[in-house]
Amino acid sequence: MSMQESGEMYLETIYVLLKKMPVVRAIDISEYMGYSKPSVSRALGILKNGGYVTVDSDGSISLLEPGLELAHKIYERHTVLTNLLIKLGVDAKTASDDACRIEHHISDQSFEAIKSYVEKNGI
Repeated sequence: MSMQESGEMYLETIYVLLKKMPVVRAIDISEYMGYSKPSVSRALGILKNGGYVTVDSDGSISLLEPGLELAHKIYERHTVLTNLLIKLGVDAKTASDDACRIEHHISDQSFEAIKSYVEKNGI
């Protein structure tokens, strides 16, 4: 299952917003990401066709199991990498921006090694 970086970013955004609010709609994603509503609609169509999300008749968006799994994976990568970079002395904004770039390209093996190292060393 390979997905483009932009699709992963949309899933992560939906995941983050669902942690903060009971219902997520396209407008919420648009405002959070700073993307136009047509761009968000296009992306949601692709995610829907891929079996990652559903969009109810009232516009509320839900993550299906594959979408939830991938969103959680990306969110975990973002969180672990951001926290590690901050601990290494990188400012929070730069750490988050860099983590966002890394999280979509790092291999599972390398990420698991970093995560294990961070956990083992209480970082």
